[in-house]
Amino acid sequence: MDKIHIEVNCNQKNHWEERICGDVFLSKRIRNEDRIIVALSDGMGHGVKANILATLTATMALNFTEEHADYVKTAETIINTLPARSGGGSSYATFTIIDINAKNEVAILEYGNPQTIIIRGKKIFDPIWETVPLDNVKVHDDEIHFCKFQAYREDRIISYSDGVTQSGLGLGKYLMGWGREALMEYAHKLISNTPDISASTLAAKIVTKAQNNDMMEPRDDTSCSVVYFRHPRRLMICTGPPFDTANDALFAQKVADFKEKIIICGATTAQIVSRELNRKITYDNEIADPSLPPISMMEGIELVTEGTITLNRVAQILKTYKDERLLGKGPADLITKHLLNSEIINMVVGTKINEAYQDPAMIDNMAIRRDIVKQIVELLEEKFMKETLLQYV
Repeated sequence: MDKIHIEVNCNQKNHWEERICGDVFLSKRIRNEDRIIVALSDGMGHGVKANILATLTATMALNFTEEHADYVKTAETIINTLPARSGGGSSYATFTIIDINAKNEVAILEYGNPQTIIIRGKKIFDPIWETVPLDNVKVHDDEIHFCKFQAYREDRIISYSDGVTQSGLGLGKYLMGWGREALMEYAHKLISNTPDISASTLAAKIVTKAQNNDMMEPRDDTSCSVVYFRHPRRLMICTGPPFDTANDALFAQKVADFKEKIIICGATTAQIVSRELNRKITYDNEIADPSLPPISMMEGIELVTEGTITLNRVAQILKTYKDERLLGKGPADLITKHLLNSEIINMVVGTKINEAYQDPAMIDNMAIRRDIVKQIVELLEEKFMKETLLQYV
């Protein structure tokens, strides 16, 4: 059975008068257990105080869940750590925790947040929810909601703060707020119309709709996170000629056998593949990034670029990348787009030393190819939770 990739993303809008979001989203991949934990917390009110409370809550949620703490004890500890409203009222922060193990078994723990929506393919899936009263907390008459289920490919888990469901409250069409049912219908329609809609796009569309409900001035912090179980997208990047020219044919065959997207970085590398596979290189004279050599094309190859300088730029982009950054059409930007849009990246690195980079002045300004690739791999794994396969030839 093909591996299932778990895509996790969150989109947020601040209360329209605030510069900081009072909702906090955290996620963590525990590699030695092949496990993913997601936490979304909504701090009471908005602004800095709400953000501090939500950060504390989400951080505790991740830490306790990572340690396999009992879910009731996890909830009680978090709630008792937070301040409570005077008179024993509700806690100062709510939370949703999603724990996914190596077998794609999902456990969801909710406290105070609107109920999570699960969509299986194009249908709403309703797991068996357990309501558990909490006896050992300082908040009166409190309870949590918990469920466990087996996830399958094309399942989506949508969790959100009440800024989504309460959007539009007292305004126009949604006098009582948008509500969970309307949100569920909207998400179901989006998925039915675009079955492969990504986690990031689905979360963004839901938050944008909620923002529109509030006449573009959100009256609460608004967050939506989506977990999407899907087929992984694979990418191969080949850079540098093999150490031994006798391996050129084997190197090219790796390219021929790979059935998904391929990028070649390096003129010599491209010439080897072109010669061994009898594929013509077409040169593009358009300069999208004046600081880098232009891209080229080859049959069956997504992109052909210059090697070490371009990859060094890719590493720099990844190091400083944030979701709001717009990537351009230059070679390094295009490679970065493909990396971010893929889950499993095969890096095939030739180890023959390029004599052009033995000039000490060049070495002062850039790392050698293998060090740059290693840096890219570390960034992809640690910052972007990608799976990488690194092979030297």
